[in-house]
Amino acid sequence: MDSHGAPPSGNLDGREGGLDAAAAVLQALREYGTSEAATRRSSRDSMGMGETDLLALRYLLRAEASGERVGPKDLSRVLGITTASTTSLIDRLVASGNVRREPHPTDRRSLVIVPTVATDSDVRAALGQMHRRMMDVAESMSADEARVVISFLRRMGSAMRDEHRPHGAPSGKAGSAGASS
Repeated sequence: MDSHGAPPSGNLDGREGGLDAAAAVLQALREYGTSEAATRRSSRDSMGMGETDLLALRYLLRAEASGERVGPKDLSRVLGITTASTTSLIDRLVASGNVRREPHPTDRRSLVIVPTVATDSDVRAALGQMHRRMMDVAESMSADEARVVISFLRRMGSAMRDEHRPHGAPSGKAGSAGASS
């Protein structure tokens, strides 16, 4: 392996017979996906919550850090769940002490959902170490390597979104906002 984790020149996966470049890239992407899913599952388990709950908290924490106010409709849209499911989600998060419902500061008919200070600490404890290791890897890339990876991942995301859209429908944007981070 070289300093970037690539096998020596020749075949791309270091095995006899090897994989061609495209197959090796897709295999590495699957391996990353498997590792990422296992890490997320472990984080959810350590926090005692489900996938949607953790996605909601991460979104709420990012929104709060950027000064954005989030209401129930915003959560429904970002998470792709019904308003009824959103109400149940918020009820769970309030009951567990992870969020508070507060009156909207300028629209007294509306509520905003605010993460608690303890939640920020809990999420940082559960995800912080993983995030730091991921940042270390990303920061080790040159600007050219980063551009190649960013372009590839955006094209791959677009290809995956295109798989789920009706034939003939316009393609989605490569950098969709959502509950990632």
